[in-house]
Amino acid sequence: MINLVDIFSDFKSSKNIDRPTMVRVLEDVFRTLIKKKFGSDENFNVIVNTQQGDLELWRVRQIVPDGEVTDDRSQVSISEALSIDESYEIGEECYEQLFLEDFGRRSIQAARQTLISRIMELEKDDIYKKYVERVGEMVVGEISQIIKKEFLIIDDTTGHELLLPKLETIKGDYFRKGDMVRCIIKRVEMKNNTPVVVVSRTDNVFLEKLLEQEVPEIEDGIIAVKRIVRLPGERAKVAVESYDDRVDPVGACVGMKGSRIHGIVRELRNENIDIINYTSNESLFIQRALTPAKVSSIELDAVNKRASVYLDPDQVSLAIGKGGTNIKLASKLTGYEIDVYRNTDGQEIDDVDLDEFTDEIDAWVLDELKRIGCDTARSVLELSKQELVRRTELEEETIDEVLKILAAEFDEE
Repeated sequence: MINLVDIFSDFKSSKNIDRPTMVRVLEDVFRTLIKKKFGSDENFNVIVNTQQGDLELWRVRQIVPDGEVTDDRSQVSISEALSIDESYEIGEECYEQLFLEDFGRRSIQAARQTLISRIMELEKDDIYKKYVERVGEMVVGEISQIIKKEFLIIDDTTGHELLLPKLETIKGDYFRKGDMVRCIIKRVEMKNNTPVVVVSRTDNVFLEKLLEQEVPEIEDGIIAVKRIVRLPGERAKVAVESYDDRVDPVGACVGMKGSRIHGIVRELRNENIDIINYTSNESLFIQRALTPAKVSSIELDAVNKRASVYLDPDQVSLAIGKGGTNIKLASKLTGYEIDVYRNTDGQEIDDVDLDEFTDEIDAWVLDELKRIGCDTARSVLELSKQELVRRTELEEETIDEVLKILAAEFDEE
């Protein structure tokens, strides 16, 4: 009898491997050992008892008269059979038990190394499969190591190591060893035959999971999160819909005096979160997406997915947002390229028509500005340099010069 508990004690800690798999691996390893020594494993029985921690190897051959052995792999002479057990007779099957020492020290060591390798592979496969099934789930873990631009986290549930790359952290995240961190499982990769579980705090799903935790109506299926777009650490827009007319989805997500949303905002390093009502009415959805700006009117080009939005002068900067964040997120949320235009009705007296700058600015530059709805000096100055670069075909140097000329007009006044 070969005692596995003593010889292969390294595998007693292999909790993730089920018993049938362990039996199969042990059988494969010892059958390989038998093939190397005897050339074939056809007439051998490998019996594994994982509960008691032992394994038995038996060689089975047909007993034939002395001198009539034609295949020593499947036959044994009566004389040799009687030396194993005196009760054997010709025609019976001879069962001969083999012991580990019969294979030699080198063979035993090789089998042990093979077994170690197979067990490690199985454990890696098990980790990979389990985490692939958990992609998108929220995890909580402790920072165990900080290496350059990566954080290693120990999963609080499984004890496995997770990888949080710097690129998957929010601007403003600052972690030290021992800190507890919340994130979502983004993907599982195989690197050098080792599973690497990558987690994220910037993924849209992370915000969705935070909402699920804070808003019971989402977890219960009363409210659905339809769409999420984010500039992590800066701003996010979330479109929600209620399946119960009695429940206001926006109010439920925000909570009494902002009680629900405040916790999420803190977790996301003061990320500004706009919660809006989802609607299949594209025009209305775009208006809501541009919150907090109030839209006067809107023209849709559904074929090219473009929207021309008209606003009062004091609403233009709100619609665009700091650095163009509001309009960028609104475009992503709705799937429309949004062009903001300033209403010319009731135009300020102290504004100046762009046509009056023909002596200082080339006509083609003025035409390009008019193309995006800017027909006065102030309508151009109300847009940021970044927004003008995005919406026009003008180069940065040209825009800088235009802004300088237009600003000087009002400085003189």
